[in-house]
Amino acid sequence: MLKPVFAMCVLTLVAVLVLGGVAWAGNVEGQIQSVDPSGRVVTLDDGTTLTIPPTARVDRNALKPGATVKASFEEMGADKVVTSIQVTPKK
Repeated sequence: MLKPVFAMCVLTLVAVLVLGGVAWAGNVEGQIQSVDPSGRVVTLDDGTTLTIPPTARVDRNALKPGATVKASFEEMGADKVVTSIQVTPKK
């Protein structure tokens, strides 16, 4: 009786350890509300904050308030780190 319970506990622990390191992915679309001076962090009109890594292919001059953004990201800790981004300038 004790062995099945122990085995279930071990399997649960392994699952938590394996899934605990997984980065969750998502997509977002919105208008830029603000851009930090370094151009690495963009805040959208819904409050979403995106971190843009130096390796991201984006025209940083296009990252201006009012521009529309479509981005894919991975959640790494509390940060939403951009994996791809499209910027449409404000009309």
